[in-house]
Amino acid sequence: MAKMTGGDALTQALISEGTETVFGIPGVQLDGLTDGMYRRQDELDLLVPRHEQSTTYMADGYHRVTGRPGVAMVVPGPGVLNAGAGMATAYACSSQVMLLAGTIPSTLVGSGLGALHEIPKQTETIEGLTKWTARPTRVEEIPELVHEGFRQMRTGRPRPVALELGPDILHAVADLEVGDPFAVEAPVAPEDGVAEIAAMLAASSKPVFHVGGGVRGPKAFELVARLADLVDAPVVMSENGRGAIDARDPHALPAFALWGLRETADAVVSFGSRFLTPFGQQLNIGDARLALVNIDADDLRAPRRPDIAVNADATAVLEALVDRVERREGWGGELRRLREECEARVRAEVAPQMAFVDAIRSALPADGIFVNELTQIGYVSTYGYPVHAPHSYVWPGYQGTLGYAMPTALGAAVGAGGRPVVVVTGDGGIGWSLQEFATAKKYGIPLITVLFEDNRFGNVWRIQRDTYGGRFIGSDLTNPDFELLVKAFGIDFTLAEDADAVQRAIGQAITAGRPAVIKVPVDVFPSPWGFIHEKKH
Repeated sequence: MAKMTGGDALTQALISEGTETVFGIPGVQLDGLTDGMYRRQDELDLLVPRHEQSTTYMADGYHRVTGRPGVAMVVPGPGVLNAGAGMATAYACSSQVMLLAGTIPSTLVGSGLGALHEIPKQTETIEGLTKWTARPTRVEEIPELVHEGFRQMRTGRPRPVALELGPDILHAVADLEVGDPFAVEAPVAPEDGVAEIAAMLAASSKPVFHVGGGVRGPKAFELVARLADLVDAPVVMSENGRGAIDARDPHALPAFALWGLRETADAVVSFGSRFLTPFGQQLNIGDARLALVNIDADDLRAPRRPDIAVNADATAVLEALVDRVERREGWGGELRRLREECEARVRAEVAPQMAFVDAIRSALPADGIFVNELTQIGYVSTYGYPVHAPHSYVWPGYQGTLGYAMPTALGAAVGAGGRPVVVVTGDGGIGWSLQEFATAKKYGIPLITVLFEDNRFGNVWRIQRDTYGGRFIGSDLTNPDFELLVKAFGIDFTLAEDADAVQRAIGQAITAGRPAVIKVPVDVFPSPWGFIHEKKH
């Protein structure tokens, strides 16, 4: 036992959980916490971005490339609301993010007296964006709640959590024992479910594996490849499943390949995916039998119609199947043909975008990190960018968060351990985050930003041109001189006129090891979605 403030106890509990960086912005309600961090600066860094929205984006990016929880910190009210966009993205992508959210003084919560930063029902607002939320009412509760929050992130479906912290609780003093992190049991695959899937695979002649965002990390990366090799079956990666298997593996296929495979496949096993179209319907797999494996029971229910539903950790089930399934002949040359057809189709229909995608992939090492914005190059990257290593591809999932990419990439670069990080964005999306060039400069974060400028919300403009007869509204942009702006922040700037120049500029930026921006003037590209969205469900 030791006498400490709530802020000291919270800081020590975070350190005991392995936290090395908190992405946060100080404020009066958090003074007790930041003072606790001051006393432990040799063990815990406070990295301060220039917008509260960036705190949760950065924590998410940090988690996505490290596999470790990211921690964000904001004041109550407007701070919480600003951080909400990053929490929504983390929720959609099943990311381990802990939000430390200030509150007004505990005795005033719910009073409606207009205390500084008060908003009605802040707790309920946070609960809608988290798996678990708690608010200590006594300083003695802080260590246990911190440990429980981390346990929640590390068990079941990983999603964001939050702690609400009143200034009075953070300043209160008590004799406390912080204790150790709570034990987390390794997930176990249910024997009956594994046996059912193994039997279905044994009875099939053309099985297909489908992997989603629940299949992540080095262990799963190895297991997916081993299982695909044993059965000689294609592995279709959803957009969230990129990085579950090396795209160079002869069994790896992009998400849209499922449409062609369904004509031949007689069994589909999906691991860690919601297995839904963007319209909320089950993916069409023709007459094939379907097995779904998911840690979240909600992702096994209607409108899905599985023949086998296994509510379990996808990696645990993969490991059990690798131990049980026998080597056999499978798709053989037909799989090679399908890979070649997918590659040719992409290059034929979105060649202008693919030139830049290829340039970025060529410039990055195999484990280099690519953060994908909702921009014209970004859309094509969801199926055209080859991911070679786990924890090396980041996108916003079904939340589709425009403007998330740069701050998320900054957090990724903090956690990257020396791996280079490239983010693509457009002149629309970058408008959400221009101020974070200051963050990159202040902390020397070597993020490489490839900025495509067409002076429009390009996809909106193209739809208005092609679908609405050129009735343009709200889709044009007035941009700053990006060269002057970027240099004003003290960041390296390069103008690249084509894909080859982009590749050279990325290589030079990696060598320099400093934050850099590469601007690429472009026109509106052809639609990246013409053959990607399924027409029949």
